[in-house]
Amino acid sequence: MKFYVIGDVTVDHLYHLDQLPTPGSETAPSRATMEPGGAGGTISVTLARLGHSVILAARVGDDPFAEYALGRVRDSGVSEAAIQRDPAHLTSTITVMQTPDGLRAMISDGAANRQLDPAKLKKKDVETSDALIISAYSLTEGPQREYSLKAIEAARNAKKPVPVFIDLGTGAVNKAGTKLEQDVIGADYLMLNQHELLALTGTGSISTALAQLGAGGARRVIVKVGKMGSIVWTPDETELVDAVPPEGSVVDSTGAGDTFTAAFAHAALSGLPLARAARAANAAGALAATRFGAQSREITPGDLATVMSKK
Repeated sequence: MKFYVIGDVTVDHLYHLDQLPTPGSETAPSRATMEPGGAGGTISVTLARLGHSVILAARVGDDPFAEYALGRVRDSGVSEAAIQRDPAHLTSTITVMQTPDGLRAMISDGAANRQLDPAKLKKKDVETSDALIISAYSLTEGPQREYSLKAIEAARNAKKPVPVFIDLGTGAVNKAGTKLEQDVIGADYLMLNQHELLALTGTGSISTALAQLGAGGARRVIVKVGKMGSIVWTPDETELVDAVPPEGSVVDSTGAGDTFTAAFAHAALSGLPLARAARAANAAGALAATRFGAQSREITPGDLATVMSKK
């Protein structure tokens, strides 16, 4: 299958701490690493490793971090035909501070990604894809937002309409708030975690939030609920899909949600029912968290075969 992915590529600076620092304090990490990341990069790499053809639309600076950010994108065979270079803005970086009990704080800079030039969008590449996947960070501001909206329009107006997957992120929802709902409600598949769901809808419970999205015209919603697994919702049914414990210890959740999204799209477009696709995605997200860095744990067809075959 062929996927068109719009989203950030970044360099992630990861710090594992006993506790998050307080203002004015200084703390030493138990582990510090630098890894390629970003929702667009991680989704693309995961799909390519699962055997798909992938075009990634992102923008990097003209700086040394650009090559590092694109390292695994290139190694996995993702097409760089829609990667843009920006002479005026730096490649995006993210600083992630994480504690053993799961608390996390992030410093994120959209930088070059937000300058993705919509004039360079080749609509034919979207129209001939089997799916368009967009990270909602791409819908928050700047030229990247216009690029994403044009791509959605191209997918909708294609001779054979292209299904649209939109994956939210906490930073995107925190920045855009409930205004983001109008941009994402029409997605064929809307994917988000519990916090993002409540913030997007301005509600206080999952059931109320899903009812509101349904009233607004949502078609399929997949909610990531951490250790509980995920919830799949359509206007006709709601189902909790149990988590799939990974082989190995969970050490870093960075990028696990993006890996979930890629695995879900892979499974759903392979013809699986939503609940079984979500089970495969649960397994992929959990496996991704057993390595440090968003793209370090390769997810293979073999990893998903067993869980995808189970009813």
